[in-house]
Amino acid sequence: MEYVYPAVFYSNNDGSYTVTYPDLPGCISEGKSITNAMHMAQSALSQWILYLSDNNSVIPSASDIKSIKVNENEFVNLICADVKDERAVRRTVSIPKWMDEKVSVMGISLSRVLQDALSQRLQEQ
Repeated sequence: MEYVYPAVFYSNNDGSYTVTYPDLPGCISEGKSITNAMHMAQSALSQWILYLSDNNSVIPSASDIKSIKVNENEFVNLICADVKDERAVRRTVSIPKWMDEKVSVMGISLSRVLQDALSQRLQEQ
């Protein structure tokens, strides 16, 4: 699921940036450059949303970017995070017996093959 939140970037004296989310108190990140800060902000947002979700906490709505007030040396930017639950789930699948015997001999992981195939198929759509 995709989430988009406004983030406040504060420009530090050393050229680094501190990033906070007004809607997510305690969600803070830093980056050595603006590019690094953008990546770190996205990672922090993803991890924060997963944390809230894992703890059955309410995920707050994002504020309108226009409503965010900033001080000197600050600017607001929207950060998008595609949050995916990476926990493994068990599924029962059926394959022909000859395939099962062949993959066992070859030492192929059916789980890995299925994950790779599904990832490729989902990227095509």
